[in-house]
Amino acid sequence: MPFRLIVRRLVMVLAVVWAAGTINFFIPRIAPKNPIAEKLTQMAGTSGVDPTKIKEMAEAFNVKFGLDKPLWQQYLTYLHDIFTLDFGQSITQYPVRVSTLIGGAMPWTIGLMATTTLIAFLLGTLLGAAAAWRRDSRILQVLSPLMMVFSAIPFYLIGLVLIYFFAAKLGWFPLSGGYGIISIPDWSWEFAVEVLYHSILPASSIIIASIGTWAIGMRGMMVTVEGEDYMTFAEAKGLRPGRLFLRYGMRNAVLPQITALALYFGQIVTGAVLVEIVFAYPGVGTLLLDSIKLYDFPTIYGIVFILTLTVALSMLVVDLIYPLLDPRVRVEA
Repeated sequence: MPFRLIVRRLVMVLAVVWAAGTINFFIPRIAPKNPIAEKLTQMAGTSGVDPTKIKEMAEAFNVKFGLDKPLWQQYLTYLHDIFTLDFGQSITQYPVRVSTLIGGAMPWTIGLMATTTLIAFLLGTLLGAAAAWRRDSRILQVLSPLMMVFSAIPFYLIGLVLIYFFAAKLGWFPLSGGYGIISIPDWSWEFAVEVLYHSILPASSIIIASIGTWAIGMRGMMVTVEGEDYMTFAEAKGLRPGRLFLRYGMRNAVLPQITALALYFGQIVTGAVLVEIVFAYPGVGTLLLDSIKLYDFPTIYGIVFILTLTVALSMLVVDLIYPLLDPRVRVEA
């Protein structure tokens, strides 16, 4: 790809990140509630703080978090902070820094979502391609309706069914959590096995719900590719069915799937929020939901900005590797 096109893509990524960051700044400011006052009022109700002191404390914290400054000055400070990845301190968990909260939750979400997305993508793509290629297969004729059914069911509903049967009824897996209540997180093999054991049900719910979506998309693209002239020509040349299927059919039909995969990877940072809530999984999605409910502006800013950045970088990677996958893109460039 020419250097000028790479530079153009980088400039576009920066523009997207800036625009999304600007929207991210102004939308929470539309909310009529003051996050500092909300948090202090909550503390007053639980710890017996004098309600008359709430206003004075709120003003002091507004100065601490810079909320007393003009909006344009807050915006400039915000832009400087996000582009240096300094999201400040959490309002609801003060004085813990937002980067510490996100850093503690992100490995759980990335580990769960990246693994399940790759497994669902590979299995769904292969099943969808096989269903379009071998339409006379009895097994695939049964699997196709099942894939359509599961693709229409949300993650969390499948998760609730799995919890009921395999955790509540049979007791094979834990009901919730990322690890045991008495366990202390460390880097030992024993803790890794425990985390894997706790992640089986949430991972299974995501894979079961996602595999049908990937399969249906791949099946539709494979049916389209089968009618192309180059497929007819390759078949007339007498190429082996296996090579015709992999090199000519799947190689061209999988391109839109790769684009969708990049978008999925850009969104794994926030995870499947409802799945994390159902399973009480300690991920970024749960952290984001709690921050929204408590009007924790800095944490919301940090998580949404990381999401925007990952989506933009994912699309940049796709733009850069697409010419390697599709020669037509190289010719156009």
